[in-house]
Amino acid sequence: MPAARLVLIRKAAGLGGSRPAEEVPRFDRRFFDGRERFTRIGGGAIGGKAAGLWRSRRVLAERFQDADASGFIVEVPTLTVIATDLFEAFMDRNGLWDLALAEESDDRIADAFQKASLPAELLGDLRALIEKVHQPLAVRSSSRLEDDRARPFAGVYETKMIPNNQAEVDARFRGLTEAVKFVYASMFFRSAKNYIRAARRSLRRERMAVIIQEVVGRRHGERFYPDFSGVARSFGYYRSGNALPEDGVAILALGLGKTVVDGGLAWSYCPAYPAASAPFASARAQLKRTQLDFWAVNMGKPPAHDPMRETEYLLRCPLSEAEADGTLACVASTYDAQSDRLTPGLHGPGPRAVNFAPILVYDALPLNDLVRRLLAVAAEALGQKVEIEFAVTLGEGAAPARLGFLQMRPLAVADEFVDVAGSEMRGPGVLLASDSAMGNGVAKGIRDVVYVRPDRFEARLTGRIGAELARFNAGLMAAKRPYLLIGFGRWGSSDPGLGIPVDWGGICGARAIAEATLPDMNVDLSQGSHFFHNISSFGVGYFCVRHDGGFAVDWAWLERQRVVAQTELVRHVRLGSPLVVKVDGRTGRGVVRKGVRA
Repeated sequence: MPAARLVLIRKAAGLGGSRPAEEVPRFDRRFFDGRERFTRIGGGAIGGKAAGLWRSRRVLAERFQDADASGFIVEVPTLTVIATDLFEAFMDRNGLWDLALAEESDDRIADAFQKASLPAELLGDLRALIEKVHQPLAVRSSSRLEDDRARPFAGVYETKMIPNNQAEVDARFRGLTEAVKFVYASMFFRSAKNYIRAARRSLRRERMAVIIQEVVGRRHGERFYPDFSGVARSFGYYRSGNALPEDGVAILALGLGKTVVDGGLAWSYCPAYPAASAPFASARAQLKRTQLDFWAVNMGKPPAHDPMRETEYLLRCPLSEAEADGTLACVASTYDAQSDRLTPGLHGPGPRAVNFAPILVYDALPLNDLVRRLLAVAAEALGQKVEIEFAVTLGEGAAPARLGFLQMRPLAVADEFVDVAGSEMRGPGVLLASDSAMGNGVAKGIRDVVYVRPDRFEARLTGRIGAELARFNAGLMAAKRPYLLIGFGRWGSSDPGLGIPVDWGGICGARAIAEATLPDMNVDLSQGSHFFHNISSFGVGYFCVRHDGGFAVDWAWLERQRVVAQTELVRHVRLGSPLVVKVDGRTGRGVVRKGVRA
């Protein structure tokens, strides 16, 4: 693929000190054909996420060269930001503060926000925008607290994607205004309130800006999606093969990035060793643990009207639809059962494994070089470890691919020296241990354990388990009692078949978290972007205890502890003496010991 120009907006790219909103051009009621591709509506703050994107434009303009992006156009997708002063006007004029700050249900809060009226000074700009735009839009939160260096609010608030393809302007306008109100309401949902409490921030002082941004991708019949999306970090807590934490990690998925950020099945690799063999016992095993479906925006028959649901306009599609669209060939391999081998690309009728081998092994697209360069530039600009999010649409014919740069934020990486010796990880004093632990540090004083009862666990019950855990979490947080949480599969996965679908607000009182695997729920370590940020920024120790590994959870000991409360599926016990949690971020070793000194 020939080298291509790098699209960068080089003017007006500075942050302007502590008040970047003043530097962002005003929206001129033109979106794609306006003079500026990054604008604001209103005069207040633009929030953390938008400020991060504004900073990204500056970083790309100042530190990234055309030669760094061979085969790609790299750009922050077109957007406008509704500033926080219009959020305040919406809340004040509709008298929503008392209801929003009360402990009401999410449905009641969302319903009240949908019935409220947006400020008149905002409606004209939204109407002008939607009259000329006919492609999908992402309506994203950008609160003041988002992308905070100490507590990045990753995934706390909602994003809503709308198809925006209706012929009638009124229908498109309604979809946009409903999405804006939904994002506003999400600031007051129960999980967000729990997160803010755990982060020791004030909800009364929080304010919401909203980003309206083009969705990177292309239309394929009734589906709109990028060829693939990804997250990359300049620091990786999980050790694999020869990779060191400083080598980083990248996670890729076919379709919209919801698969990656929500912890679904996606392809994880080390950018320093993109062609390294995957850690699977066989090709058949790899086939079972790679992506089985993908997310796309629904461009077909309108769904049942449900403005209070994040996925109202999204589709979860099987891989066969991507193959029919022609988007699978560059990201998949074909399985041959007779030889138990995977061949990069699509060859015959065999099952497909989304392992990105055509790109990472055969370099069909110089993606990895670009990812490494972007990570280096972002880390240099922020002066610390970073995470970036992006979406890629492949070019047609000789045209370059397009990489939409969607986020750049700092990573919280602890530098405390902790040593976990192998001898500490075994013996009667050990509750659980892992050589695949994440985090770094020592936690003491934990006397409460909440765990999913192993004799009652079934994958079909994971949704119910998540709801019960949220209630236990709320009670322990109110009592200011940190706890150890133990369950099965991936915490926070959007796929109930991979683990327990809780959001962070439902478990944010935990000081340490363990994932145990089972023969029929033997998934990879949690890599969801939002989960990762919450674990690292809150200093939570994370343990993966594999059923086929060298360590185990001492379930029998837990069964003998004093029960505080329990349901059919979940139990809360209180210990006579506190636990000690230790995680060595250098080696990936971690241990939870039963009431002994560190």
